[in-house]
Amino acid sequence: MCRKLIYLVSLVLVLGLASTISAELVAHWQFEDDFVDATGNGHDGTPNGDPSFVPGRFGQALELTGTPQYVNCGTGVSFTTVGDGGTAEGYTISVWINPYNPGGDSKICGDLDDPGWGAAGGFKLALYQTRIESDVRDSSGRFFSRSTDGIALEANTWYHVAVVYDDAGDTYTEYINGEVSRSVSVTQGVAASTAEFRIGTDTPNLNYYFNGLLDDLRIYAYALSEQEILGVMQGGGVSYPFALGPVPKDTALHKDTWVNLSWRPGDSAVSHDVYLGDNFDDVNAGAEGTFQGNQTDTFLVAGFPGFPFPDGLVPGTTYYWRIDEVNDTEPNSPWKGEIWSFMIPPKTAYFPDPADAGETVAVNANLSWTPGFGAKLHTVYFGDNFDDISNAAGGLPQGAASYSPGELKQAKTYYWRIDEFDAFDTYKGNVWSFTTEGAVAALDPVNGAVDVTQTPVLTWAPGLGASHEIYFGTDAASLELKGSGNLGSESYDPGQLEWNTTYYWRIDEANNANSDSPWTGPLWSFTTANFLIVDDMESYNDINEGEPGSNRIYLAWVDGYDNPAENGSVVGNDPPPFAEQTIVHGGLQSMPMFYDNAVGKSEATLTLTSNRDWTVNGVNTLTIWFRGTSSNAAEPMYVVLNGSAVVTNDNPDAAQATAWTEWNIDLQAFADQGVNLANVNSITLGLGNRTNPVAGGAGVMYFDDIRLYPPAQ
Repeated sequence: MCRKLIYLVSLVLVLGLASTISAELVAHWQFEDDFVDATGNGHDGTPNGDPSFVPGRFGQALELTGTPQYVNCGTGVSFTTVGDGGTAEGYTISVWINPYNPGGDSKICGDLDDPGWGAAGGFKLALYQTRIESDVRDSSGRFFSRSTDGIALEANTWYHVAVVYDDAGDTYTEYINGEVSRSVSVTQGVAASTAEFRIGTDTPNLNYYFNGLLDDLRIYAYALSEQEILGVMQGGGVSYPFALGPVPKDTALHKDTWVNLSWRPGDSAVSHDVYLGDNFDDVNAGAEGTFQGNQTDTFLVAGFPGFPFPDGLVPGTTYYWRIDEVNDTEPNSPWKGEIWSFMIPPKTAYFPDPADAGETVAVNANLSWTPGFGAKLHTVYFGDNFDDISNAAGGLPQGAASYSPGELKQAKTYYWRIDEFDAFDTYKGNVWSFTTEGAVAALDPVNGAVDVTQTPVLTWAPGLGASHEIYFGTDAASLELKGSGNLGSESYDPGQLEWNTTYYWRIDEANNANSDSPWTGPLWSFTTANFLIVDDMESYNDINEGEPGSNRIYLAWVDGYDNPAENGSVVGNDPPPFAEQTIVHGGLQSMPMFYDNAVGKSEATLTLTSNRDWTVNGVNTLTIWFRGTSSNAAEPMYVVLNGSAVVTNDNPDAAQATAWTEWNIDLQAFADQGVNLANVNSITLGLGNRTNPVAGGAGVMYFDDIRLYPPAQ
């Protein structure tokens, strides 16, 4: 679990998930397997199109698919239903969103009245292309906020979005993850709407459906402050008890050997426990030596005599700090703060451009770097031999932090090093490398890949060569020539490889029409897994059937599409991508399987073409990762080997699992049914009762990382 996630989990536990019920909180949908308005104001929703619930930011989240799915919360979700009874002085919409494919125009929520954009009332929150859009209306017409400014949102990423309309200050402000994304001046108020409030589609039309996840949607009848938004963002009320606003900013580069740390206090803080050190775990645990004392000031100096780190902060070191807010009259005090960090730059050069080990670099590239801490002069060493550059000495220093090596050769690897001089000492730099454009590029597996199947097919994108030679082995210094080929045959099958072993490979190219030929390719590596991969779902693509390289998932996992009277399964999304690329356990893809057990069973079968010996290296456990949804029918789940031996999951509700779940099966259970584990030719995943099919329900399952493991050591 990442450190940020550990902190977030502890933060949620402190705050709790209950919303603050106040006169200003108009509505609050938590989407915990229901559409209830947690405020008690009666704005409960009615689903249309059968939207589902999946694991979200806090507990469950609402999943919408971009099809006619939405939630209707009726009329009356208006800012004038509370407060002064007239035009609201402001509002805030707060929601966590995870868009599956930002683009186009998709509505998050709203109750805009007039389809002709005339004088009416209401408001709207939407995602237009990759940015947040908002409308408000009063009797004078429409205020429309859409621009190319602000933070662009990426697919399959959680964002907290808060839009704040402040009538008193005549401003509209948009926050993404608690930080201001953009702010504009407005003069228009917001009037009550008589339209239905809808989540996931447009009002009053039914279109522009949202595609992704929504969680913890709230509407306030006043303009929340930045600090209040941070409280809501973490799943609590509007009070935010934690320290915030670190200076230097979290993860900043601080170019000095002393620092003045400062922060903004939490709402209830009377004093502050300050922790500072150069080890994350020590600061997180409050270990001895990191506690710098309790104080009422909201700043701390470090790096001077008489202060923490009296000898000065050390270049190249990352420092971590934490502020716990203290108020002895509050039962939840102290409130443990987030761990922030800053780094003192190293004495050596850093941030090379081109990046270290970069590929397809232009032959006229200009090299640059960020100077080391205090550096005055830079000595550049450049060439095409690693040892020469690593051992070089006596170069001429220069003042500029850039270097032009001149026109380079195509498809060639170059090495470079920067030594820094700060008027007192010289600091030898690391040797960096890059490969110029025209070289081959590894495709499968990529350079440095781990947990690779023991039967990989190596592929690469061709460079300038008309022919190539393939070098492969476990010794990087003495690779063996394994074969050759011409343009158009960019693949190599090394056969069965050892487990948990690092292999190296290289493709050298030649072209008699080019005077720079031949070209020695870059050295690549990968490490095989210490388990046997049955299917990790990574090889499937969307290339048209019959075209070279086509490998659609539904052609490998044969479903019931052509036999719906006996098999109610359909493998693959439609439209593409056919393999699932959002709900994934490992890697980039999983297998979606839609089931409809009106015919009694639903199953998909993979015929094995490799890794058929399930006795190698003493493997004894079949592991399958699966996940369903809470709206799935609770059908039994089973696996079959060689079309006959069946093992059923012990959990009758397994299809309703809303988190990735590991299913471990002792291979002896199949051997006891007559399966020759040294010759397994097929594996089937199914839902229902295979031996006695009974009509049942429907749903969707996701499967990933089907593996075989040896006994634990």
